[in-house]
Amino acid sequence: MVRVPVLKSPDELTGEARRIAEKIVDTRKSLEGPFSVWMHAPEWAARVAHLGTLVRWEGTLDLRVRTLAALVAGRHFQAQYVWGIQGVIGAERNIHRSTIDAIRDGHSDGIPPDDLEIINFTRQLLRKNRIDELLAQAVMARLGADQYVQLTTCIGYYAMLAMTVNGVELPPDPKHEALKI
Repeated sequence: MVRVPVLKSPDELTGEARRIAEKIVDTRKSLEGPFSVWMHAPEWAARVAHLGTLVRWEGTLDLRVRTLAALVAGRHFQAQYVWGIQGVIGAERNIHRSTIDAIRDGHSDGIPPDDLEIINFTRQLLRKNRIDELLAQAVMARLGADQYVQLTTCIGYYAMLAMTVNGVELPPDPKHEALKI
């Protein structure tokens, strides 16, 4: 059961908190997911929304790469809400179902090499807090310094989302796949 009240509408808030919630709804269409609980700390919600826009839509890092990193982070942290929504986004971004299943099941069988490189990079950073030198060099050669930094920041962003939804026990959207934990 969720540990804090879920705030789904700016109408549930007043003053500056309501203004922030309205701005988030204008850009994201709702207060769903982590924002439904971040609104208990409205300034944090506003700043995370700004960062989230950068991580999710802006910059030069391929959107598919971002989604692979988000899937791995959601799985790593067993974050139901993150996993569920990223599975939907992954399908929209042409990530093969077999790749999503492999991430969910913790293996690498059948994952295309370019995807596996990003998945392994993300897994290493989350599991070991570091990247092996050969993998770091390969990803740097592939992405360049700018996108390499964008990727590591993306991983950190989705780790933060996962910790937030887990810390408050936010359930997954019932329309999305749930992890078996």
